[in-house]
Amino acid sequence: MSSLLTEEDLTRELDKLPDWKRASGQPALTATYEFVDFQAALDFVNQVGREAELLNHHPDIDIRWNTVTLVLSTHSAGGLTPLDIELAHRISTEAGHDDL
Repeated sequence: MSSLLTEEDLTRELDKLPDWKRASGQPALTATYEFVDFQAALDFVNQVGREAELLNHHPDIDIRWNTVTLVLSTHSAGGLTPLDIELAHRISTEAGHDDL
């Protein structure tokens, strides 16, 4: 099991992930992406799925026509771990929004 991120680590990492923010009321990160249509949103979800499988770390995914909302948390650790940050970076890259 991965260790939980410290508050300092999380703040530093979120500075590098402008798409992502802390989820309200839970130890999680969330990001919402909007696409031109349902097919583009679905293609993105499939790309996220491939990255999630590679890490064996799976986000909660909500798709509403052209909008995809993702929530990341390491449930087994009870909060946010380096796995969540790694997957957030990979997702941002897939969306074309990674600042690194």
